[in-house]
Amino acid sequence: FGSRLFLGSSVLPTLSSSVAILAMSALKRHASPNGAESKRQSTEATSSLTFPDGFLWGSATAAYQIEGAAHEGGRTSCIWDTFSATPGKVKNGDTGEVACDHYHRFKEDVKLMKELGLPAYRFSISWSRLLPSGRGAPNPEGLKFYNALIDELCANGIKPLVTLYHWDLPQCLEDEYGGWLGRQVIEDFEHYSAICFDAFGDRVKSWITFNEPWCSTVLGYANGEMAPGRKEAPETEPYLAAHHIILAHAHSVHRYRRDFQATQQGQIGITLNMDWREPLTSSEADRAAAQRALDWQLGWFADPIWKGDYPESMRRRCGDRLPTFTEQEKAFIKDTSEFFGLNHYSTAYVSAPEGKAKTKSMWGNVQEGGYFDDQEVQLQDDPRWGRTDMDWGAVPWGLNSMCQYIQREYSPMGGIVVTENGCAVADDDVTMAQNDTFRVEFFQGYIAQLHKAIQKGADVRGYFAWSLMDNFEWALGYSKRFGIVHVDYKTQKRTPKASAKMFSEVAATNSLRIPVRVLIASEFVAIEEGSARKTTKDAPPSQKLAEAHIEPRTVGGLGA
Repeated sequence: FGSRLFLGSSVLPTLSSSVAILAMSALKRHASPNGAESKRQSTEATSSLTFPDGFLWGSATAAYQIEGAAHEGGRTSCIWDTFSATPGKVKNGDTGEVACDHYHRFKEDVKLMKELGLPAYRFSISWSRLLPSGRGAPNPEGLKFYNALIDELCANGIKPLVTLYHWDLPQCLEDEYGGWLGRQVIEDFEHYSAICFDAFGDRVKSWITFNEPWCSTVLGYANGEMAPGRKEAPETEPYLAAHHIILAHAHSVHRYRRDFQATQQGQIGITLNMDWREPLTSSEADRAAAQRALDWQLGWFADPIWKGDYPESMRRRCGDRLPTFTEQEKAFIKDTSEFFGLNHYSTAYVSAPEGKAKTKSMWGNVQEGGYFDDQEVQLQDDPRWGRTDMDWGAVPWGLNSMCQYIQREYSPMGGIVVTENGCAVADDDVTMAQNDTFRVEFFQGYIAQLHKAIQKGADVRGYFAWSLMDNFEWALGYSKRFGIVHVDYKTQKRTPKASAKMFSEVAATNSLRIPVRVLIASEFVAIEEGSARKTTKDAPPSQKLAEAHIEPRTVGGLGA
């Protein structure tokens, strides 16, 4: 991803809480994306923030979310095909069978990336498309598709960043030995990885082994709301699946280093998801709870890879329910990521719960027992935060805090790469989508805070917007849109949004032009005492708003 050389001369101002609160109020007054608001935006004061030379900009997608062609080209079912076909698992009964039809339209999509001037593209490979039986020889049609996609990217000067596993395990391996619950998966993943390295590594120089293993394990094996949909043993299965994923990651990396890296000259790492966790108060109990929240999501995977073992808090609280690494395995796993991939979307305040902590899932189900009880934390929001269409808080300063934390804790060689950041906006209507002001200001605020993190010493080397295009949003189907490009799912027409044009300018200039009011609103403002609400990241908006006694409101700017 290149080295950090120097930063531009722009310096983020130091802002008082009162000024930032005024900016939040200003954003509330200027929430409309059209008319007078557009005219006002064209004349308002702006600031420019320059990024280091060599900083990498790009967009991201995942195979199951965009490819479609589920029954074409020799592809067999993955666990998400099975999960989506199960009644009640995915909103509106949606599936990834067609998705964005990228399998047939990849040349059009690459052409669009080229027109937008995006230097890099992160995508994932479908394991069951490349290896229909989960192992063995590669499928020629799968090879043909991914070779053609990579060649098209390279021909257009777009750097491919490839994720090996983005949640779509071949169903045959799930049936054979329970997928990530069976130790056989380690060997099978290493074999699949080697097939990819051998076939594509002459052109692909950046590999990610796993995307967000926390989601695969907690949502797949604790609350059952993502594939494979298990929730029978939340006290053991998430930990066992994670253990096997970490070992599979290490085996894949060592295979790359042993057989491919010297000739291909690429790098390999992992992407972890983490929203920032800020202590609600300065009390020792809240600070400890915030650290547990970080340990149980980020440290769970990062500590073995960067430090050699699970966080002490997890080992102490879980006891023998948390699998252990042998001393040989600890050494084998340590230092097996050559950059730190970070997916980041939101932030929450953390407090120590009174009694047992209870959280709510994406569907509003109470999550308790096992993994959910072990960490013993309560997540809360500031009601002044803006909300995305997922009803997640828009909190740009959290990305700054998150990157600085990673730098302090892990000092990752190869730096930090933000492999996903973005937001869902209710822009089904293509006209509305072309004026997605909320998403524009979301990106501006978060990128500004990323710039600040770099100024503070975080070695951040790249940023990928999620997502290139609207797509299948897992258990929420097609009801949520994260793309900077609008997709009409009936016609498959792609239409760039205002956020695509804004991001295109950032990539072209390696700098961010941001309205001063948005820059001010991106800064940290302490929560008002007694105003915290239970976090709204996980439960459906209607239920969450009712429980929190918050009136529904129109999505506006970051401070809305």
